[in-house]
Amino acid sequence: MATVELRFSALPEHVRTARLVAAAVARRAGVDEAVLDEVRLAVGEACSRAVGLHQNGGISAPVKVLLIEEEKQFSIEVGDEAPHAAPGERAPGDGPGDADGETEEDEMGLAVISGLVDDVEVSAGEHGGSIRMRWPTAPPATLIA
Repeated sequence: MATVELRFSALPEHVRTARLVAAAVARRAGVDEAVLDEVRLAVGEACSRAVGLHQNGGISAPVKVLLIEEEKQFSIEVGDEAPHAAPGERAPGDGPGDADGETEEDEMGLAVISGLVDDVEVSAGEHGGSIRMRWPTAPPATLIA
């Protein structure tokens, strides 16, 4: 199992770098070329969401991206350290900001990711959240001499 870990400051300009790295590692892991654009878009959306959560929450910790090559699948996990509240509750430290607008934007990002990736897990708690996305991989081509 090969794993690449990427941590970056919660700045929008770093999301592009995360997208490029994710696509390169996915290609190397054997993800079908036809879905690499979906990988890029999904990672970009997940990272943009995490950056927004960090910036809105005043969190200085980096956004974490794990790129995991496993047998027959490739996983990407994007983690944030923003406190998440249960539906209908406000997270600790939430200010008087536009919570409804932020929630709507958050839900829109998750809907886009769900539309791009068939296998998605979203977890959240008071210490942060993560989005784990998986794609199947093809076995390496065998050379016949």
